[in-house]
Amino acid sequence: MAPAIVALLAALAFALGSVLQQRGTLEAPAGEGDPRFLVQIIREPIWLAGASLQGCGWLLQALALEQGSLVVVQSLCTLSLVFALPLGARLTSQRIGRRTIAGAALTFLGIVAFLVVGQPGGGGSIASAAAVLTWGCIVAVAMLVLSRVARRRRGPAAAALFAGAAGMSFGLQAAATKLFVTDLGGGLAAILAMPTTYVLIVSALAGFALQQSALKTGFLAPAIAASNATTLATSVLLGVVLFGESIAGDGGHLPVAVGALAIAVVGVVLLALPEQGRPSGDPPPSGRR
Repeated sequence: MAPAIVALLAALAFALGSVLQQRGTLEAPAGEGDPRFLVQIIREPIWLAGASLQGCGWLLQALALEQGSLVVVQSLCTLSLVFALPLGARLTSQRIGRRTIAGAALTFLGIVAFLVVGQPGGGGSIASAAAVLTWGCIVAVAMLVLSRVARRRRGPAAAALFAGAAGMSFGLQAAATKLFVTDLGGGLAAILAMPTTYVLIVSALAGFALQQSALKTGFLAPAIAASNATTLATSVLLGVVLFGESIAGDGGHLPVAVGALAIAVVGVVLLALPEQGRPSGDPPPSGRR
């Protein structure tokens, strides 16, 4: 099966998994900002169902990354936003107003335009362990900054900031996954000796905690959009520096590709703003019966 089709299936699994996980986080007794909810959610069957779908999404993503470009696969996976919003309206009573629709549309169009105009691809080079660890540390610092700011915010802004940090982690995780699946086959000892194994584990755990914190705010749209946008931006950067992938290789379309990414960022900003008629600190109904 073509990597693009597998990546789209991964996006669908990620979308449904995120919506189910959000419902599980909202049903956990601990409130927003209380880290105990990370333990409580594993006792929520609906959250576990979402986690299973996220695991399926990761496996599909890994299969796509084994054959396809990091930037292309991640661009397609970010389209999970398109699937997540209607699912969220149905399963977690998300309010989808004009601003949410506009923000989602801009994010979607920006990502699609980047994929079409930028025509990312190429590459084939394999990063050294030192390069992976160096960029892993750079991404980790950026994640820490965003997460510290997020803890001082509430509502959609907190959701977007936590999810932005999670997206950076997911971008790093995707790069580590591509390296990991490339190096598989050497046995358990070889896997344990690979630095990418530990980058993969740490980035997955960090992304998990940050994304659940974003979902716990109750605002699905900014959580998914910010995560997708920063995942793509991080994947573009790491695809170029670690794998030698190209963005608009002839240079002529590079400004348009960058502009398309900027449009996606504007969409995320719109999604992070509260809808009119609902206070920014009031989450939508949790779905608890």
